[in-house]
Amino acid sequence: MANSDADKLKVFTGRANPLLAQHICEHLQIPLGRGRTELFPDGELIVKVDEDVRGRDCYIVQPTSHPVNAHLMELMVWTDCLKRASASRVTAVIPYFGYARQDRKDEGRTPITGKLVANLIERAGADRVVAIDLHAAQVQGFFDIPVDHLSASPVLLKWFKSLRLSNRVFVSPDVGNVKRAQVYANMLGGEICIIDKRRKSGSETEAAHIIGDVEGKNVLMVDDMITTGGTITEACRILRKHGAAEIYICATHAVFAPPALERLKNCDFTKLAVTDTIPIGNRCDAIKDRLVVLSIHELLGDAIHRIHHNESVSALFKGEPGRALSE
Repeated sequence: MANSDADKLKVFTGRANPLLAQHICEHLQIPLGRGRTELFPDGELIVKVDEDVRGRDCYIVQPTSHPVNAHLMELMVWTDCLKRASASRVTAVIPYFGYARQDRKDEGRTPITGKLVANLIERAGADRVVAIDLHAAQVQGFFDIPVDHLSASPVLLKWFKSLRLSNRVFVSPDVGNVKRAQVYANMLGGEICIIDKRRKSGSETEAAHIIGDVEGKNVLMVDDMITTGGTITEACRILRKHGAAEIYICATHAVFAPPALERLKNCDFTKLAVTDTIPIGNRCDAIKDRLVVLSIHELLGDAIHRIHHNESVSALFKGEPGRALSE
């Protein structure tokens, strides 16, 4: 990247996933923006940017993962800080977008917090948003600013190919992921199966029955996130019951809210691949021998490069299933 471009492009990070931001900058061959978040004694946040951003194209990398509200507030403070420092454009890079599941009123007297969070990010001063595998794609429509909804599919597809599995079947762990499983099956070749999931509560699900044949086959199961692990563990149980050979799982977002790791520890699967949209750290020692962490820093870095140069972001997904998943 030319020096003039490097001078105009600035990538900063909040405290949610600084390692991912560092890897993005290494891919872009630019230094990570100098800035920091500090706490007042009463717990209030203050962001300090230690370099000139006037007229610059600024990106703040901050997934709104646990603790969701603290990271969301930090994202908005960063955005406000950069706008008040006269940045020409501020893009909120939110690899994991919290509150995306609350995208509608499914019963009376409940909020639509996906829309609320979109409003808050806009009001803070964001000019653009970049997100990966939103749980509900319609959240894009909650914003009145451009949203680049990326898919982690190029990264996951590469992992699937590396497995070199024969006699494979793509399994959707619930009806909502059928399209995702179908796209991967079309790209790599293989049949699909669907697990009919019934939700008992916010943390418990029950797999009622399976549509399709998995007996003696290698299963590739795709989901956008693993939160409490109920869906995945129930899916594995019913797949084993129906004679599946090996079970490989991939999910974009490793939310892993309790009791997910306890459930996964006792779950009969072969390998689980997740991306680093949310930092893993040492949270997953119980399943580290079966866990594969795939980095999405190149995907985000390429997207930032294209946005900065006013180039097509969708071109990143030419020939990949990502475009179909995010449209």
